[in-house]
Amino acid sequence: MPDLRRLAARATCALSLASLGYTAFALVRTLAFAKRPLQPATRAPHVTILKPLHGDEPLLVQKLASFCDQEYPHFDVVMGTRAAGDVALEAARAVARDHPGIATVVHAAASTPHYPNPKAATLAALVPHARGEIIVFADSDMRVTPEYLLAVAAPFEDPAVGAVTCLYRGEPAGGGAASALGAMANHEHFAPSVLVAESLMGMRFGFGATIAVRRALFERIGGLAAIGSHIADDATLCRLVREAGFRVVLSRYVVENVVDEPTLAALWEHELRWARTHRALEPAGYAGLAITYPIPLALLHLALARNRAKALAVVAAAFALRFALSAATRAAFGVRSAPQPLLIPLRDAFGLAVWAAAFASRRVAWSGETLALADNGTVTRAGR
Repeated sequence: MPDLRRLAARATCALSLASLGYTAFALVRTLAFAKRPLQPATRAPHVTILKPLHGDEPLLVQKLASFCDQEYPHFDVVMGTRAAGDVALEAARAVARDHPGIATVVHAAASTPHYPNPKAATLAALVPHARGEIIVFADSDMRVTPEYLLAVAAPFEDPAVGAVTCLYRGEPAGGGAASALGAMANHEHFAPSVLVAESLMGMRFGFGATIAVRRALFERIGGLAAIGSHIADDATLCRLVREAGFRVVLSRYVVENVVDEPTLAALWEHELRWARTHRALEPAGYAGLAITYPIPLALLHLALARNRAKALAVVAAAFALRFALSAATRAAFGVRSAPQPLLIPLRDAFGLAVWAAAFASRRVAWSGETLALADNGTVTRAGR
């Protein structure tokens, strides 16, 4: 009978060594990203920014206003909701009053097309008001600086570029541990993994923080009707852009995600939705994400290994590389909140637990609805 502990120790050792290799490579790619130049646009096509809203959230007025306060000559901002009574409209109207001629507030009507994806269902009310040559989709919890549009528009000077997307760093809205852990996931885990994937496979995806797309191309690939039934509308949009023969570019500009997670349960629900979305889109790639959590894998190997000295060396290397990556990402992505090194092991353990839980079901909670995911990432309502 095989020695199960020995087999488990060998397996966790292999995973730990792979994780060390991944973390070292992610560190290299993060340092390289920090050296990329941030070049503003020299040509300024008209841009429309679309901001889909749902419910109240901390600093909403400030976040929306940041998209209106741009050092860009030709742009407008359309903000809106699915429901006429949504409380987010109050904040949007306040921003519109302060930015006349730039900001417009709308909401869905009875005749507005409806889509299973909640964000696409909201965007259906906004897209008809887009006037720009470039359309920018940006989630409500993002905050930007005045040079944002100049940076995002710059790659479109190359006619081969069809879409531009941005990484995002996390900034906790409050002082709670859940918000801090959620913010760390953005720049310490997600962003480095994107840079690794970009270096190995090219830029294949886009992110809700920002996706800018040529309006004519967006209409040619089918508009909202082509992405509205997919859980990952952003990734689907960029896939269709590539299939149409255009490039997707990762901007050097990093958007700020203001993270408000009142409880660990709320954080768990949000991250589980993102994890199951990723798993539905790329099952094989998602399975490999286990190696992006070096500290818990190394500790698990230590618990099983008979050779404690070698296992302790793996643990030490895991902590050293993971803390180095944390410091590098904070510098490269411009994180402003104070570092919390004691949360780094907890962040990795929480992330690995979410990764494992994603295999248990294909249902996700989003905007008060429960959605069921198909193998290709399309969604249907599964109940309330």
